[in-house]
Amino acid sequence: MTQSFESLGLAPELVRAVTEEGYTQPTPVQAQAIPIILSGRDVLAGAQTGTGKTAGFTLPMLQRLSRHAHHGGRHAVRALVLTPTRELAAQVEESVRTYGRHMKMRSALVFGGVGMQPQVEALRHGVDVLVATPGRLLDHLGQKTVNLSHVEILVLDEADRMLDMGFIRDIRKILATLPPKRQNLLFSATFSDEIRDLAEGLLDNPASVEVARRNAESELVAQRIHPVAKDRKRALLAHLVKSGDWHQVLVFTRTKHGANRLAEQLCKDGIEATAIHGNKSQNARTRALAGFKSGEVRVLVATDIAARGLDIEELPHVVNFELPNVPEDYVHRIGRTGRAGCTGEAISLVSPDENPFLADIEKLLKRRLERTVIAGFEPGSAPRPDERVETAQDRERAPHPRQQQRRPQQPRGERAGQRGAQPKPGQRRSQGDERRGAQQQHARPRGGDAQRAPREGNVSRPADRAAQFEERQPASNASAQFPSSGAAFDGARPAPRRGGQGGRPVPALLGGTRRSS
Repeated sequence: MTQSFESLGLAPELVRAVTEEGYTQPTPVQAQAIPIILSGRDVLAGAQTGTGKTAGFTLPMLQRLSRHAHHGGRHAVRALVLTPTRELAAQVEESVRTYGRHMKMRSALVFGGVGMQPQVEALRHGVDVLVATPGRLLDHLGQKTVNLSHVEILVLDEADRMLDMGFIRDIRKILATLPPKRQNLLFSATFSDEIRDLAEGLLDNPASVEVARRNAESELVAQRIHPVAKDRKRALLAHLVKSGDWHQVLVFTRTKHGANRLAEQLCKDGIEATAIHGNKSQNARTRALAGFKSGEVRVLVATDIAARGLDIEELPHVVNFELPNVPEDYVHRIGRTGRAGCTGEAISLVSPDENPFLADIEKLLKRRLERTVIAGFEPGSAPRPDERVETAQDRERAPHPRQQQRRPQQPRGERAGQRGAQPKPGQRRSQGDERRGAQQQHARPRGGDAQRAPREGNVSRPADRAAQFEERQPASNASAQFPSSGAAFDGARPAPRRGGQGGRPVPALLGGTRRSS
């Protein structure tokens, strides 16, 4: 029987907002989760991204907050949503504002990589719904700029990714600041043993909601394998984009440096491309995603964490330039296409050395993926004369990103303090002077002005770590305005948090309070 949002028990204000967004029927996860959340029970939900799970907890959360009296003063934080990445946090907060536009509620967005002060001001004015990433929220708790003692609803979104990124300790610290009596909602794409342990300690007699089998790939995505030599992948990708007239392609690589290199090579081939990952500044990531959505950029090259939370309507093509080491990540990657009832295509360029990864993926999917060899790009075929192939020597000669940031080095004589007497123009140095000059060139400078300052490329500065490890760092005073929906990008196990970092200020302020009209 076909259901409607009205039949789920949602308030007219929420149904009106949903209708204005063009939705008439709830998705399976929404149909199951909304009535349970409205009843006040804890929920353990298993749902892949793209199934409508954000609205599945946002709509009933807003209704429960609107129907119950405030506690703890005007605009106290009453609902807390924790997400693993900045971009997913922005996407969730956007949904809160969109669906709550006809309700008098305030929401705020808190994450790292931008300045804290706008977030502090937003929290000072008071919010009903706070969407945050764990690291930056701990910073606010440490500075006593947020009070979570009146939280009524807690949501852990993409809990499996938060555990993968090493946030379990941060989550437990945050849970210790919350009131014991509250409603808990845990959403996860997969259910590992760690997730079940977390759920057992967090949830009280939860209702289970699962709309897709574990690690299931979308049936709307056509998957295809193109066998190809490793050094001809870039040429094959350019051929596919040009011959197929593709205008929006999401390409996955394993490393950040590889993503940068591939984007540069595609630009040289005449294809508008840009890379997006954790080493990019927040402003650069926002611009890249906005350009991709608007069509200015044809190819967006990303790393694995971008597979989570990246919400692009009707994305037609996903390409695995390199297969992931973990087969579950393949499912998350191809889940960026074939969403909201639209069909999509997932293509993997597989070199012979990646066959073990492909075998693991097919074992997870329990089926063999279709192989299609592209004429002219058969494995073992030689490159065409007009085809430039990057060699190992090219990669060695290419400067590493950190090397490009190093300061220009002075000549050795100047760096050593110019201790040897310099000959006048036209005067020949004596052999003793030459020997002393050679000794000075090889001598290590000692103390005083002769001691060399550490070079930027050799020092692990806080600003470098802030860019590398995502939102765990409070990062700079810079702020950036997000587009309408966020993305999840590359990062690593978060590093220990530190104070604010320096950075270029940008005009937009992020994290401010927004009031629904």
